Amino acid sequence: RKGKKLRSRKVYIKYMKKIKNLIIVESPTKAKTISQFLGNEFKVESSNGHVRDLPKSKMGIKIEENFTPQYIVPVEKRKIVNRLKKIASNSETIYFATDEDREGEAIAWHLAEILNLEKNKKNRIVFHEITKDAILEALKNPREIDLNLVDAQQARRVLDRLVGYSLSPLLWKKIAQKLSAGRVQSAALRLIVERKREIEKFVPQEYWTIVARFKTTNGDEFEATLYKINDKIFDKFEIKNEKDAKEILKNLEGAKYIISEIEEKEIKRNPPPPFITSTLQQEANKRFGYSTKKTMVIAQQLYEGIKLGKEGMIGLITYMRTDSFNLSEKFLIETRKYIKEKFKDSYLPKSFRVYKTKSKLAQEAHEAIRPTSIFKEPEKIKKFLTKDQFKIYDLIWRRSLASQMSDAEIKNVKIEILAKKNSEENYYFKASGSQIKFDGWLNVYPLKFEETILPQL
Repeated sequence: RKGKKLRSRKVYIKYMKKIKNLIIVESPTKAKTISQFLGNEFKVESSNGHVRDLPKSKMGIKIEENFTPQYIVPVEKRKIVNRLKKIASNSETIYFATDEDREGEAIAWHLAEILNLEKNKKNRIVFHEITKDAILEALKNPREIDLNLVDAQQARRVLDRLVGYSLSPLLWKKIAQKLSAGRVQSAALRLIVERKREIEKFVPQEYWTIVARFKTTNGDEFEATLYKINDKIFDKFEIKNEKDAKEILKNLEGAKYIISEIEEKEIKRNPPPPFITSTLQQEANKRFGYSTKKTMVIAQQLYEGIKLGKEGMIGLITYMRTDSFNLSEKFLIETRKYIKEKFKDSYLPKSFRVYKTKSKLAQEAHEAIRPTSIFKEPEKIKKFLTKDQFKIYDLIWRRSLASQMSDAEIKNVKIEILAKKNSEENYYFKASGSQIKFDGWLNVYPLKFEETILPQL
């Protein structure tokens, strides 16, 4: 009661207002973002990640009893667990809104175990993006905890222990302290060793190339490479040494150079698909030199929510652990509207672009990584983002937009030049050039594309 010191937590619980709906997530930032979308009937709490784990002091796996894990609540988690238990005991309905991957499913299962909830109760909600519409839609369609996903996570954890706790002590003894082995490091190390052995077996091989610089009657210059003698197109190692190269140069003395063939071709280049987890990690590494861990930490921040001034906490991207290229119809319609408003008609294809994954194991119900709204332009919200957050968001935004734009049109030109001499041997040089005729999706997602424009011949 106001003005009176409460003697114990029991008294506090007694006077605490009854909670109609409790939502438990794994991250405080996520809890903060979701809270602002819901009314007073909902309370959002965070578990701060996993609430149970295997003990650090021993293997924690009953190998003889079908590899049963022995879970404990770590010391640093006891305060959080006790708090969640007390709040849950005063709540009418409890929902688990942890991430939709196997780790998130496992956290939800551990919470259900600790709170002694019914195993088949429909209290698990999932969403691809942290927006008001997505949260409200998820609350309309709760499901049971997916035990297949939970088992997948437990199998990973058990394998980590079986390999790591058996092998790591050997590393400490034979190599150095604090080294760790596991299901990933051990297999990766073998691949690295095998690759290293292949590199050590490599025998360097000498080869030469001959490049000619030509000048047209108009004074334009371009280069062409020798690639064929008579009808024989030779491979990379055809000219084995300097002696062979000089012999060819001697044979070319006094030759007349004639254009024997010109081939012009216009090709259309399709845009790349939107990002999935692996392609985002690869592109962030290639463009910015970010490690996989750094990329995923930044993406998690963008997913869970960034404070955009008066708008409050907003989730800027969809869930970043996915292997699906799917995009929601709502996003596709919104993106076409954006392209129509911002670009000429030629940049808008006739219909949606749909991308299919080649993986048979892909979760097609999921979505690709995309902005929650294409109208949240990176430059408009740049002041609310850190330098790293802006780079990753800008990359995701541009890739998603580009995936729904028109093809780029590129003109390719191939020229063959015959070096003719009064001998039986004819030498052929080739030059190739390319020119962007229409940039299309390259307008928003430029790639390293160097135009080589050949003169009119």
